[in-house]
Amino acid sequence: MIKFICSRNIFVAFIILLLPMLVQAQVKQTNTKNNVVDYEKLAKIDDLVNKYIAKNWLTGAVSIVIKDNQVVQYKGYGYADVASKKPMKNNAIFRLMSQTKAITSVGIMILYEQGKLLPDEPISDFIPEFKNPVILDKFNDADTTYTTVPTKREITFRDLLTHTSGLDYADIGSSKVQAIYAKNHISSGLGYFNESLPERMKALGKLPLTFQPGEKWQYGLNSDLLGCLIEVISGMNLEDFLRRNIFQPLGMNDTYFNVPASKAGRLATVYTEDSLHNIIKWSHEFRHIDPDYPIMNKHYFSGGAGLSSTALDYAVFMQMLLNGGNYNGHRILSKRTVEMMTSGQLDPGVFGEDNFGLGFDITSEKSAAKGPRNAGSFSWGGYYGTTFWADPKAHLVCLFMTQQNPNSHGDVERKFETLVYSSLK
Repeated sequence: MIKFICSRNIFVAFIILLLPMLVQAQVKQTNTKNNVVDYEKLAKIDDLVNKYIAKNWLTGAVSIVIKDNQVVQYKGYGYADVASKKPMKNNAIFRLMSQTKAITSVGIMILYEQGKLLPDEPISDFIPEFKNPVILDKFNDADTTYTTVPTKREITFRDLLTHTSGLDYADIGSSKVQAIYAKNHISSGLGYFNESLPERMKALGKLPLTFQPGEKWQYGLNSDLLGCLIEVISGMNLEDFLRRNIFQPLGMNDTYFNVPASKAGRLATVYTEDSLHNIIKWSHEFRHIDPDYPIMNKHYFSGGAGLSSTALDYAVFMQMLLNGGNYNGHRILSKRTVEMMTSGQLDPGVFGEDNFGLGFDITSEKSAAKGPRNAGSFSWGGYYGTTFWADPKAHLVCLFMTQQNPNSHGDVERKFETLVYSSLK
């Protein structure tokens, strides 16, 4: 029989060594105020957001601030639905739109860590329809016919992760490409689309790019294609893959492509503005996006725009990245892979003053000199008015969530950011 002997001193020493890892493991929710922020200054967020709501500049919002793995601010403001006067609770569910992209990017990097792909590998190795891509040359507006020229090289995973592939967006991209995509039934991924994701991405592979891969940054269907590649490489649909590899390990129990009926009442209503900038409800036909899409039974899982979630769920996802890929004993990615994702990948000037990583805007030294975020912060946002950032230097994760586009008073997000940093000790 084997006997296990452990002296008290050895045990104590082990706990001392382990304690920092435990502290950094997960987000702590506590009602006890700690010493990491000035709570009087942080409380000014209440005054700011309530002022915008009182002036009818904003219907409602949820904000969350996590400092040193501790929730120091997490509140709902205004209304989740104005007509019924339903209060905006902090666990309201928001349509993430493009905040989906960061999660899909992590999904691809999980497969990278499994040795199933390389960042600079041609995606045609997995979807042959992207072999020998071409670039749009001349376009006839009258009948949408066009001519093309060949590319210098093929599209790689890195091109998709950095939005430098040459792909454009349906509905919100250039008019020429919108016409080509519409003719070929290519979706923007914004809302409900009753088609096969693999079939539509194969069709996309036969259509022209707008520039040579790697030469420019352009928002496009890159993440939708990455989502399809996850399905092809893993043999799972995107919903199941993300749930098994990200949502379940992190405890993201309110994040869905298809929000269940039991949670549909927590969805915040979507709003827009009329010609006089008055806030009005987003209709079912407006911009061809039915806002009820989260509760429609979808099988076209848009890796670029399809998820809905809460501020806390998404904050946990970001905290995992800030922790170097680990959260509450679950390692999603290695520390080095997270460093790759949150490092600038582009040549200076390609993405303006900032840089772009493998799925994120990366704050540059020049940008940091003009605002509160530290250089190296990584961020993005969503079409309906959600935004997030993580600041490694300040050990900070923040989200400000609304459901409105456009928003003439979107400067509330920047003011929220200023108040957060002013409260740090």
